[in-house]
Amino acid sequence: MSVSDARIPLAVPTLEGREREYLEECIRTNFVSSVGPFVTRFEEAFAAAVGTRYAVACASGTAAIHLAMRVLGVVPGDEVFVSTLTFVASANPVLYERAVPVLVDSERSTMNLDPSIVADELARRARAGQRLPRAIEVVHLLGHPADLAPIVEVAARHGVPIVEDASEALGATWTDGPLAGRQVGSVGLLGCFSFNGNKLMTTGGGGMVTTDDEALARRVRHLSTQARLPGRAYRHDEVGYNYRLTNVAAALGLAQLERLPELLAARRAIAGRYDAVLGSPDGGLRPALRAPWADPSFWLYTAHLAPDAPGASIGRERLIDRLDEAGIEARPIWTPLHTLPLFADAPRLGGRVAEEWFAGAVSLPSSSSLGPEQQARVVAGLAAAGVIGRSAVA
Repeated sequence: MSVSDARIPLAVPTLEGREREYLEECIRTNFVSSVGPFVTRFEEAFAAAVGTRYAVACASGTAAIHLAMRVLGVVPGDEVFVSTLTFVASANPVLYERAVPVLVDSERSTMNLDPSIVADELARRARAGQRLPRAIEVVHLLGHPADLAPIVEVAARHGVPIVEDASEALGATWTDGPLAGRQVGSVGLLGCFSFNGNKLMTTGGGGMVTTDDEALARRVRHLSTQARLPGRAYRHDEVGYNYRLTNVAAALGLAQLERLPELLAARRAIAGRYDAVLGSPDGGLRPALRAPWADPSFWLYTAHLAPDAPGASIGRERLIDRLDEAGIEARPIWTPLHTLPLFADAPRLGGRVAEEWFAGAVSLPSSSSLGPEQQARVVAGLAAAGVIGRSAVA
């Protein structure tokens, strides 16, 4: 099957570095489980790449968030602020601890958690003498950094720790303002990452917790290894979890991490090509959001149908169907959590903006290996669906 005929996937890994070499080393040395040199090498290299003192590898991004909840002392009845426009794994670990997720609406400029809502609610609770949330979990959605600086300021004022869910945004940075030069996952008390098979870089399935706090890093590691105490005997001092990453997965992750700048550059080049053809006056599909203070990683390039714009009447679902018929995979963004039966009783702060984004946003093929010929096919599919104007593809 030629490139021009093959189905174009949404996001697949790019395995073109030392992956095979490192995996063969694992097999040759018989280090294939959760004990092995690649785990330590991966953790140390990842901390250096993100800009934190410590990184602890774990079994998944969900496990990373759960460990963050545990080490912050989240207990039944506590509240945790979390974006409503996110994958369900951001909020599920709050429920694991029988705590209460408070679902916060999006802002219009990035789709991420709205800082003004957080600030207003913390101030309101403080004035009323009401209990503050145990933590604020800020999600960097689809590769775009959240507007985190004002949240950091207000959270510090009220003594509420921040957890960054950076599962979708490895390599994204702030380029202006108080956080200029910082990467996602390095600002909050804890950062959480995912290395699922469709992420920017993968371990086949895995995650990482980052922090500058040595005591927190030690406790994350302790809980991730069944809370086993040092020594010959198998002694455990609390409920722990089998959340460690295997040496095989870490080997794959290290090889991927070595190529992170290349993978990021490819994603940003793909985004630039999409930007060049989207948003024409006679089309209804608008480019992915990009705040002037951010350099997104574009895990999934996500465009949106502008209401009432020419060509937007096709609607998101029909657009995805038309692309599917052309052999092109696309998908809607995450369903706002407050609209799911699972979270029907969860308190929420707004939600209308998240619902509007959900109604019109669509993620387009974004693999780092997506070549110009394949991307031209995607653009042609968008043009055939009538959501980009003739002037954009002329």
